[in-house]
Amino acid sequence: MPHTRRQVLATGLLSTGAVLLHPARAGAAVTTVDLVVYGATPGGLAAAIQFRRSGGTAVVVEPGTHVGGMTTAGLGATDTGNTGAIGGLSHEFYRRVYGRYNGTPVTATSPARFTFEPHVAAAVFADLLAEAGVTVHLGRKLQTVTMSGNRIVEISSEDGGIYRGLMFVDASYEGDLMAKAGVATTLGREGNAQYGESVNGVQLRDKHQFTRPVDPYVTPGNPGSGLLPGVQAATLAPNGTADGKIQAYNFRMCLTTAADRLPWARPTGYDAGRYALLLRYVEAGYTGPFFNTVGVGGGKTDSNNDGAFSTDDIGMNYAYPTASSAVRDTIVAEHRTYQQGLMWFLSNDPRVPAAVRTATASWGPAPDEFGATGFWPPMLYVREARRMVGAYVMTEHNCRGSATVADSVGLASYTMDSHNCQRLVVGGVAKNEGDVQVGVPGPYQVSYRSIVPVEAQCANLLVPVCLSASHIAYGSIRMEPVFMVLGQSAAVAARLAIAGAVPVQRVNVTTLQGLLRDLGQRIDISGNSEIVIDSRGSGVTRAGAWLSSTSIGGYYGSDYEHDGNTAKGVNRLRFTPALPAAGAWTVQLRWTAHENRASNVPVDVVHSGGLSTFSVDQRASGGQWVALGTFQFTAGSAGSVLIRTEQTNGYVVADAARFVRV
Repeated sequence: MPHTRRQVLATGLLSTGAVLLHPARAGAAVTTVDLVVYGATPGGLAAAIQFRRSGGTAVVVEPGTHVGGMTTAGLGATDTGNTGAIGGLSHEFYRRVYGRYNGTPVTATSPARFTFEPHVAAAVFADLLAEAGVTVHLGRKLQTVTMSGNRIVEISSEDGGIYRGLMFVDASYEGDLMAKAGVATTLGREGNAQYGESVNGVQLRDKHQFTRPVDPYVTPGNPGSGLLPGVQAATLAPNGTADGKIQAYNFRMCLTTAADRLPWARPTGYDAGRYALLLRYVEAGYTGPFFNTVGVGGGKTDSNNDGAFSTDDIGMNYAYPTASSAVRDTIVAEHRTYQQGLMWFLSNDPRVPAAVRTATASWGPAPDEFGATGFWPPMLYVREARRMVGAYVMTEHNCRGSATVADSVGLASYTMDSHNCQRLVVGGVAKNEGDVQVGVPGPYQVSYRSIVPVEAQCANLLVPVCLSASHIAYGSIRMEPVFMVLGQSAAVAARLAIAGAVPVQRVNVTTLQGLLRDLGQRIDISGNSEIVIDSRGSGVTRAGAWLSSTSIGGYYGSDYEHDGNTAKGVNRLRFTPALPAAGAWTVQLRWTAHENRASNVPVDVVHSGGLSTFSVDQRASGGQWVALGTFQFTAGSAGSVLIRTEQTNGYVVADAARFVRV
């Protein structure tokens, strides 16, 4: 008998009385539920919360001791892309963040906030988990996966726990469950030729690149003396060549300049020689940045890699994706020592210019974040590990909008983004390779087939995090809001598969999409729904002198422009769209954030109702589309957005404007 949407969302198939026991209180080693989720990442939590809301039983099995993945581990400046592409439970999370900061009730129409302190994100997840009745079992590293044909029957953890379910979700950043289940996976970068892409494989580019020649040899000019630490003995392959390398990892630090900030500590195992290449870069005249300080609220930052030699520990993570838990612990410790040592070096080494030491020492770890892990982020940012190879592989063509799918279960919209993958010698000097930052024209659909394995390999597993995508497409999809979107969609698909007693691959996609729309998930794209104007494109007029830059990542297109922090009131830049139809359009701006930006940039929106003026803070919310509001416009080019510089207190950035049709 067919199930209606309401029945599918409300019918539980296993008793709720015997599950969701916290490990400390568990009376038995076996936990049996409808859905077993491996990984307490945002994608995993969204899957479990959605499944419980629909009446099923679920448990989250987390190999570590941290809940919330990178969203609660320092990544508080959310990589959103187009915020209009975020729906469902993912958008609810960010509305709840807004409610936490503003003390207002959260409704379906509440504003969302995408920057936040780690403890705020943790509190929001705690509320969602408690309301849904989801328990997370911590410290349960995956040991074995038991299969019956092409179905997972149970998984076991290293401490002896056993978890049985009808459906499983691998929401780990590493893809451990899918690998142990025999699902096809891949590592590293495909060559451009494999999927007909243009920015995959080896990519020697100018982003986060050395801007001055730096000798990489122990004895300058003498290759026989060996390479400095952090430089790899590799030969540069042609752009577009496949290899097994992955983008660099780091810790997303939560810093503050408040008086009670913690001082930088010299880590055990510190070796100043590890930063010899950086010292040469500084001696060549480089003055920074060495890390960024994007504000997230409460006087704190989400501090990420910024520049050629920064917090990314380039080339030290290659073994991580497939390593044992013990080896992974060693790799994480090495990254921690490197990054803590970097901060100590920049703030204390007498060979570093005094101005750099003073500037670095003016920041320190926030004293009210990450106390359980020594005020250091509890999780390494695993940007990329294994990726599934499913029946459909998301590629650059999807990101660019030239390939579309009929089985959409979510939207992605972030820049095709890869951090550097290696540091090597090119032409006798040190070069970074692998950083790609190429914008996408708008939101694009993520295929349901990309989050399920080939049926013959596993019929009851969904993979919303390490999904089927090429390296460069994954670089766009791999953002925390998208993981939550796909986690929720995976949970709804799992309920359908259980209700219909079918493999996840044979779920009726039309029914699935209807359920997702009912839940507010955004899975559809309509034609002519948005117009994006890049500062280098048509529709831009400027007054004064605007300078091109790529020093701070997150920009749209090939670069961004800034006013040089001069000629205030003279420098102006206007975006004028050619709108295809009259009606309501949401106006969004994009910029790259930095502490040297202006926090009071005046922006004028010219629309059918007149002129609306806003003040935007370009020290925060960088690398994302920030909505100014929704306005009525006539068709054609009567409307515009003007960025002004009068009385601004820092650099003013003009990157791109977007007009999204309502």
